[in-house]
Amino acid sequence: MPSRRVERRLAAILAADVAGYSRLVAADEEGALRRFGACLRDVIEPAVAEHGGRVFKTTGDGLLVEFASAVSALRCALAVQETMAERNRPVLPEERLEFRIGLHTADVVIEGGDIFGDGVNVAARLEALAEPGGICVSARVQEDALGRLDATFEDLGDQPLKNIPRPVRAYRVRMGDASAAGEPRSGALPLPAKPSIAVLPFHNMSGDPEQEYFADAITEDIVTALSRWRWFFVIARDSSFAFKGRTGDAGRVGQELGVRYVLEGSVRRAGQRVRVTALLVEAATGAHIWADTFDREMVDIFSLQDEITEQVVGAIEPAMLHSEGARVARKSPHDLTAIDCFQRGMWRLYKMTREDWQAALELFRRAIERDPDLALGHIGLARALYGAAIYGWSDQPKADIIDSYASALTAIRLDPRDAYGYFAAAGAALYLGRHREALEAARKTIALNPNFAFGHFRLGQVLTYSGRAKEAIPPLERSLRYSPYDPQLGPMHRMLAVAHFHAGEYPEAVAQAEAAQRLNDLGAAPVLAAALVRAGRAEEAARAYPPELREKLRARGAHPQPYAHAADRDDLMEAIRQATEAEASSPSLVR
Repeated sequence: MPSRRVERRLAAILAADVAGYSRLVAADEEGALRRFGACLRDVIEPAVAEHGGRVFKTTGDGLLVEFASAVSALRCALAVQETMAERNRPVLPEERLEFRIGLHTADVVIEGGDIFGDGVNVAARLEALAEPGGICVSARVQEDALGRLDATFEDLGDQPLKNIPRPVRAYRVRMGDASAAGEPRSGALPLPAKPSIAVLPFHNMSGDPEQEYFADAITEDIVTALSRWRWFFVIARDSSFAFKGRTGDAGRVGQELGVRYVLEGSVRRAGQRVRVTALLVEAATGAHIWADTFDREMVDIFSLQDEITEQVVGAIEPAMLHSEGARVARKSPHDLTAIDCFQRGMWRLYKMTREDWQAALELFRRAIERDPDLALGHIGLARALYGAAIYGWSDQPKADIIDSYASALTAIRLDPRDAYGYFAAAGAALYLGRHREALEAARKTIALNPNFAFGHFRLGQVLTYSGRAKEAIPPLERSLRYSPYDPQLGPMHRMLAVAHFHAGEYPEAVAQAEAAQRLNDLGAAPVLAAALVRAGRAEEAARAYPPELREKLRARGAHPQPYAHAADRDDLMEAIRQATEAEASSPSLVR
């Protein structure tokens, strides 16, 4: 049998795929496939043909294209991304089909119409480095195209690529001349030490120019609310609005405004229904940090505006805190600044293990050593100290809570406008039995930042333990609404269960304790058992709090619950005792 003809030649390879394609297919398989096919037919195939390319392979969400020259390949890539950006303008952020493109020039092997070799592999790896809607090229492509196209190149340095034996010099392509009239000024600004964010003007998708004011008002309210977070660096409204009406490019916005995160969104109104979509993006990578959609009735426009702002801002803070902690965790310990130590400490704190809590303590102390005037360092230390006492991880719980309160007061002195300082002070005061001081600090927390989810939790917690359970329920419910994906969602549901229990609302206490248990909150078991007993479900109560779990919680040695009135504590303990007695007397539970 004659062998197939094999030839070698120099070629420019374009690799493209759809960013987040699996997410799009999971949300709407038929729609995603239809839109992908339409993009191939209407955008990519015409651009490839116009610039002399040949598609030699397609995959479920991408394709590989061969060109005779790097300049032709890059011209095609630029044309595709510019056209796709225009097509995406009226599309909701979470529904956009955005391509990432990688380009490389190399000697390749042609066999049976297919193309093989490192040239193809390098192009595919560069595509993975590109931002959604962006282009990443090798140094060989950059050298050939420099000065011949309306594009600039951002040097990414030598990049180690998977299964490629040597690093490859990579460049991010920026389309067009950013210094043209009416454009935001070009040039990358240095990133601030704090987590930084720009809120792009939300798109009015209603088809009614009269609704433009509502989209702008939502954007302005979010900017103002985010500015209340003292550990955020927030771009002012006027600078963000310089991008109004322009195609969203998180990487470009991040570079020009000097921010790590970009929030974009849209507003669509149909009759009396309004849908607001928001998407938080890490500018450098294009990674989606958080996204949500809010569907509401357009009854009171100002109340609606406030509600959406509260929910968006309340959700962004924990999402950014987690993302920043994970980012800083990748840095060398020798390179950590004071604020890096704080962020890394919070990341460890939220892991909720004894070892991580100890590591967080050390990081907060290091933050204070490096900058004694950084209020955040003292806030972190205060939270870690009383947290260790509450969870039974401290050898001297009373002393640690006293030190925690002192650290919180130091933070308030250093920055009296930071809601987190009062939040920490309220927690420490509560566990010292100073309920009046705890209540004052908790209310001050909300006054400084009404969108602080855990501030509302703290207020509800203090009210519950102060004997005012019915008053505690609304702020606890607000904390869940403002931060529905919070790392400490289990304890939040458990606290709401306790409030409902003391308010005599036992079925709702059962529902909230069960929600806490589903989130692996061990402390919810005795609360669930107590609520089930009072709801007349004694046998279920016995099963909810078995001996092995009681022993595990006893071994943990958690700090006693800080009730202002012994009668409230006794009421809960009596219900728990009845649950354990029901276990002993129930024939179905005899072991």
